[in-house]
Amino acid sequence: MRTGTQTSWPELPTAVWHDTYATLHLFTQIVGKIRLSRTPWLNHSWHVALYVNARGLSTSSIPDGDGSFEIEFDFIDHVLHISKNDGATRQFALAGHSVASFHAQLLATLAEIGIRVAINEMPNELPDPIRFSRDTLHASYDAEAVRRFFQILTDADRVFKQFRTGFIGKASPVHFFWGSFDLAVTRFSGRRAPRHPGGVPHLSDAVAREAYSHEVSSAGFWPGSGAIDYPAFYSYAYPEPAGFRGTRVKPDAAFFSEALGEFILPYDAVRLSGDPDQALLDFLESTYEAAANAAKWDRDSLECAEGKPGVVREI
Repeated sequence: MRTGTQTSWPELPTAVWHDTYATLHLFTQIVGKIRLSRTPWLNHSWHVALYVNARGLSTSSIPDGDGSFEIEFDFIDHVLHISKNDGATRQFALAGHSVASFHAQLLATLAEIGIRVAINEMPNELPDPIRFSRDTLHASYDAEAVRRFFQILTDADRVFKQFRTGFIGKASPVHFFWGSFDLAVTRFSGRRAPRHPGGVPHLSDAVAREAYSHEVSSAGFWPGSGAIDYPAFYSYAYPEPAGFRGTRVKPDAAFFSEALGEFILPYDAVRLSGDPDQALLDFLESTYEAAANAAKWDRDSLECAEGKPGVVREI
């Protein structure tokens, strides 16, 4: 499918905003853990995720007794906005905070409007974690870099949602996981998966095993870290079927990373292509097909034509 859309798809090398990226990652973990502390467990940890909206990232509605509240990262005005269903609102600037002061400010601001929360202060899925309340090391906020990051999330979110319409089996929402700091969408075959061995660094084995209780083909975007020190799209299958990693996928810039065990498409290959939306869709579709074909998914019963605005899906 060719969308014909032309979007900014801005440049954002990981090294350029490394310190801000690290700080913002921890800010999102604090907010995400507040949602985690109040929301009933939903399969595959879907209850903890954040969502891209028109201004940044939102928790969506969080239960609070017989009421609710929402926390939103506004990456246009660069504030954290808190709203409660009784009409109370508060906000404070994202810039100028260390992780420790952000943590203290957020809990104090919530308490002002009658919301008292307690969270596990240790970061997840990160090496050498520092308790939030003690972390004065991470204190960078480059507003322009964050604006560019938000534009990338907006572009990726749009294409991921289009891709999601071509599947009628179980599929995740398009959502942002603050543990790994990535935007993701996952398709399921409907079959149970072998018990996950655990051992994911800095992640509870129980969480990993629940997340991968069923066969998946999962794709996403993250700003880069470790073996892939640049922004990239990824796609993997669990369990990985025989022949998956040897499949030729689109576009030509995509490759299988032996270090990560997943297909990688550098963000810049999408950004600099003639049609970024189509380049990303090609990657999503071809890597999914590689997983589904290798694992012999029942594709006829799981797939459908991609959706179109205002057009009812034919049955």
